[in-house]
Amino acid sequence: MKACIFQPPYSRDVSKSEEFFQYKMSLLEQCDESMDLIVLPEYSDVPCATSTLEETLYYHDTYITVLLDACVKTAKRCNAIVCVNALSLEEGGYRNTTYVYGRDGSLLGKYFKKHLPPLEIDVLNLDKDYTFEPSFPYVLEVEGLRYAFLTCYDFYFYEAFANIARENVDIIIGCSLQRSDTHSAIEIMCRFLAYNTNAYVVRSSVSFGEDSDVCGASMIVDPRGTVLENMKGRFGMACAEFDPHDKYFKPAGYGNPDAAHYRYIEYGRKPWQYRVGGPAIVPFEDRMPYPRLCSHRGYNKIAPENSMPAFGAAIAMGAEEIEFDLWPTADGEIVSSHDSTLDRVSNGTGKIYEHTLAELEALDFGSKFSEDYSELPIVRFEDILQKFAGQTIMNIHVKPLSLTEPYPEESMKKIVALIRKYDCARHVYFMLEPDEHIRQFKAYAPDIPVCVGHLGARPYEIVDRAIELGAQKVQLYKPYFNQEMIDKAHAHGIRCNVFWTNKPGEANKFLDMGIDTLLTNHYNTVRTAIKHRLPKKK
Repeated sequence: MKACIFQPPYSRDVSKSEEFFQYKMSLLEQCDESMDLIVLPEYSDVPCATSTLEETLYYHDTYITVLLDACVKTAKRCNAIVCVNALSLEEGGYRNTTYVYGRDGSLLGKYFKKHLPPLEIDVLNLDKDYTFEPSFPYVLEVEGLRYAFLTCYDFYFYEAFANIARENVDIIIGCSLQRSDTHSAIEIMCRFLAYNTNAYVVRSSVSFGEDSDVCGASMIVDPRGTVLENMKGRFGMACAEFDPHDKYFKPAGYGNPDAAHYRYIEYGRKPWQYRVGGPAIVPFEDRMPYPRLCSHRGYNKIAPENSMPAFGAAIAMGAEEIEFDLWPTADGEIVSSHDSTLDRVSNGTGKIYEHTLAELEALDFGSKFSEDYSELPIVRFEDILQKFAGQTIMNIHVKPLSLTEPYPEESMKKIVALIRKYDCARHVYFMLEPDEHIRQFKAYAPDIPVCVGHLGARPYEIVDRAIELGAQKVQLYKPYFNQEMIDKAHAHGIRCNVFWTNKPGEANKFLDMGIDTLLTNHYNTVRTAIKHRLPKKK
């Protein structure tokens, strides 16, 4: 791939706007078919520094159509991908936007800057509401390559780099101004970004001139942190050729197999150490001590089962685990309910997976428990993750639509994608019954632990099945287990859940047998009875 970066002149003197805009147009005209990727700087529609919204919009209105038309024509003429930053008028107002055009000139996507400095919020009054909502890295896949984006101020938020790295991106596009940082400081940022994400950084900015050591520094950096091109203060364009598939892998710690740098970091990551959300994060599934108490379908003694109040109550009480059940809807959403039918848990009828999400959301999932929960909606899997990811271990029972047919592939992919989206793969495990489903999930997401569930036709084979399938846990179903099965599981490094116990005496008996995790509907009653046997929380 041959990437080209622009670095036009820039000034605080707006009288030079036409001259500097035409310079940019001349750079586009110089592009040729040897180029695969062309990147222009931030605010390419506003050629000089402005100080008011009115002044900014004047230049935007003057140049935006000419600018975007020229980028489309360049993309077509050069058969190249073109990335250009300018304002765009969206539903909530003007946004700082990076437009991405494909080789045929079609608009492939828009990236909206995630971090707005005071100038853009207080002076330019750009749309900012979207920046206060939870979001995830914006990634465009083009011709098999994955592109991520940062714009100017975004480059300073190093905590976001890990999220970008997790998306396995190949190229990071940076449209910038960064008018107050030195060339050396900008180079440090770009090298750090490339090295930490195992991606190529292609950054375009503007220049105050060759005698200025601030602003400028348009550059291309490879995943090793090697600077392939740094324009520093000079005007014009620069190109570099690289293979975007050529990544950097190093020993993941002395003597360990090679891995990307961020993979090595993920191994030891402890999110509870870093920011204000950290104290809510519990240890990972493979680090959470045993024995544990799992609140079955949430704290369903005091709130409707598989509901947000039930999950919230269990987590607030300190449950090491919560358990819930997942079904796909007719239109491909993933929702939580124990039964396949609606009759017991709602005012609806029929199978959950035969209804769309909209149809399910029109039903009442609370009144049958208590009128105090009237009109409680069905819970989406994403709702659970968005609110509680990382705050407890999640025992996710993926309910089978059939014991003999494979699990629907698209539903499996969506479940895994949501877990990855909310960065909680190390805080969950799947509970699955059919062997075929276990093989499917293990093949697709081998890093997420699996718990083997009860099969009525083979109740006493559950431990042998887990050994054969390479599962990490079994969920024993009383009364179909004995001491010999527990001992055999432990001898093979397999943890034992038991479904279920609501009685203190029985709970203590199961712990005496070596059960690792007790599922219960009466969380506080059982917790009170066995709390002296649970690991102390710090």
